[in-house]
Amino acid sequence: MSKLLRYAAVGAVVASFGIASGAQAATQDSANVSATILSALSVAVDPADNTLDFATIAPGASAASVVVAPDGSRTCPASLVCSGTTNAPTFNIVGANNATVYVRFNNASETLTDAASDTMTASAFKTSLTADTATLSGTGTASFTVGGSLAVGASQPAGNYTGTLTVNVAYN
Repeated sequence: MSKLLRYAAVGAVVASFGIASGAQAATQDSANVSATILSALSVAVDPADNTLDFATIAPGASAASVVVAPDGSRTCPASLVCSGTTNAPTFNIVGANNATVYVRFNNASETLTDAASDTMTASAFKTSLTADTATLSGTGTASFTVGGSLAVGASQPAGNYTGTLTVNVAYN
């Protein structure tokens, strides 16, 4: 019987080594988990400076385009007569301090319509920002202006043409 007990003891010891070595083969470690939540981003046109204004234009016999740059200056071709004060609207951005944002236009062109349903197209919109990207200030703000081009048809009908221009701002 003592042999049987010896074999049982040796078997238990060998079995315990197998269990212990299996437990030692498994390891674990941890990684940190984090997230940064940015403050809400908004853009609003300055209510006192909210119009991309091409001013007054007298059409010619051929179609041509008037351009208002983001700084508000106008380029008027010789085939048109341009007068009055032009304007590039100002948009104000509010978001996370020192964040980078980009500006995109909802549409590549916008239709302007008068009371008689005559139309013209504004397009080639351009911001005052380099590559349409702004870095918000340490207080989370930035501003930019928008210029564009207005296609004036040959003998364009007289009227007061209006439309809308929509910009989108997103974190970069």
